[in-house]
Amino acid sequence: MANQLQALLELWHEHKNSRNWVLGTVYKTAGPCYRKAGAMMLFDDLGRHYGLLSGGCLEADIQRHAQQVLNAKQSKILCYDGSDEDDFSFQLGIGCGGTVHILLQPILEENDYLQLVQLRDHLLERRPCHYLQKIPQTGETLAQISSLKTADFHSRARLLRLDGGDWLQTPIAPAPHVLILGAGVDARPMAQLFRTQGWKVSLCDPRPANARAAYFPGCDCYPLHPDGLSTRLDLQQVDAAIVMGHNLELDAAALRALYLQPLQYLGLLGPLSRRDRVLKLAGLTLEQLNTALPTPLRAPVGLDLGGELPESIALATCAELHAVLHGAEGRSLSPDTEQKINADELA
Repeated sequence: MANQLQALLELWHEHKNSRNWVLGTVYKTAGPCYRKAGAMMLFDDLGRHYGLLSGGCLEADIQRHAQQVLNAKQSKILCYDGSDEDDFSFQLGIGCGGTVHILLQPILEENDYLQLVQLRDHLLERRPCHYLQKIPQTGETLAQISSLKTADFHSRARLLRLDGGDWLQTPIAPAPHVLILGAGVDARPMAQLFRTQGWKVSLCDPRPANARAAYFPGCDCYPLHPDGLSTRLDLQQVDAAIVMGHNLELDAAALRALYLQPLQYLGLLGPLSRRDRVLKLAGLTLEQLNTALPTPLRAPVGLDLGGELPESIALATCAELHAVLHGAEGRSLSPDTEQKINADELA
């Protein structure tokens, strides 16, 4: 199951009245930590936990404290200091050396389920918002939602001083919506990999043998021509699109349908020579398309990871798309690797 908050909330909502629950939230960190402020996970009274607040090393101990929160029906604050030899996290030998502060809150009818029902509604309606949680002093379990305009939307969680108390303000955005135009055999691993990220996935293909719901579990399938897609799907709500119909006319129609849409990412499968043919059939130039889009057309699609099978192409595309959506460069995190690459380029 995906660790995206939206997926966690769907699971919780399905069982919110048949189990007792605790919400765990990282509200402050110092030094290197696996998760940052705003990260959330859920615990239930069956001893299960969903999501991660660390790399998986602290969750069993957090679960123990979550059970205490369930029994007392009061919030609790935890601190794991990886630099303190006497601290539990240091004794585990994690080695990160950072400090993480965690808030555990019981999810109860009397505290309005911490407004998680309203938060879920925001995500289902694809409305960004800020989620506010009070850092309790005496067992308080307050939480509230503040719906703000995009201009006021902060990309990182932050602690605020409000009404004499400390509040964690976490920006919450709906899961990215990815549209795949072309639902052949090679689209199956692509859609599956996107779904494991917790992304919403839609597919469009007019050919009877393609875009069958049985081939794409958890996805929305539209068995129609790209020219008619806007009558069934609000393209303004699509964050990214991959054009991979393996048909010049269909791919050209897909580019026409996506032209002028506010996409964060648009990829076209195939080599540069094919890209130019598709653009010509679409009646578009590369300059026109790139001027209209927030980011340039990716064609060929994906990062250079090697491999030519559908699974490899899916991985390369997912990696590139993930980097774009998170504002990352998609480069190696190892400084030694980067230095060697630069040295080889200069040689």
